[in-house]
Amino acid sequence: MGLSLPPRCPVCGVVVGDDHQFCSGCWSAMTFLGPPGCAACNRPFAYDRGPGARCAACIADPPRHAGICAAVAYDDVSRGLALRLKYGRRTGLGETMARHIVRTMPAGVDLLVPVPLHRWRLWSRGFNQALVMALAIARRTGVPVDRHALVRTRATPSLKGLGRKARARAVAGVFAVAPEHGMAVRGKAVGLVDDVYSSGATTDAATRVLLAAGARSVTILCWARVLDAAADD
Repeated sequence: MGLSLPPRCPVCGVVVGDDHQFCSGCWSAMTFLGPPGCAACNRPFAYDRGPGARCAACIADPPRHAGICAAVAYDDVSRGLALRLKYGRRTGLGETMARHIVRTMPAGVDLLVPVPLHRWRLWSRGFNQALVMALAIARRTGVPVDRHALVRTRATPSLKGLGRKARARAVAGVFAVAPEHGMAVRGKAVGLVDDVYSSGATTDAATRVLLAAGARSVTILCWARVLDAAADD
């Protein structure tokens, strides 16, 4: 008769009551996001500013996307979980994240598209964390995933340490919609899945080509969102 290990907090490893459950300390250390927020990007507001209110950034430069739906704010705890998925090969954490992303996911999303890795990075890492998360979201919602709709046409350097304009230049023209998947995207409300939203350079570039291919809208679905100016990918 085999022994089963007790479920543990996905962040710190403390024994908890159920799989994918956080301990009270890690739970209370994270900032879970939700209303009220900017009508354009969902950036949280300290108080309800009324229907249609937008943050200063979206007033100055209206986004192409239909919103950024992040489960939590980017901090030491949420960052640690993302790194354990991405570099620690803890793919089961994709399910943990998906359970909380689904809470923020708007009604009407009818296709999930993960942000792709370049094939060289995929070969070295062995999996795409955005795809792992997208498949977990699909299992909980029934919304289909098109893992091949979006392709990365060339490798890009790490965006860490780059300013907003430099990041945008680094990812310009890096994505394309695969010709054989163009019809699958056309007319769809796409949920673009990624692990962390920082400056928005990557998802902006992906959103641009999805809309150009005929997507009705693109909503960013992610685990954590950087809320201050010091964005790190």
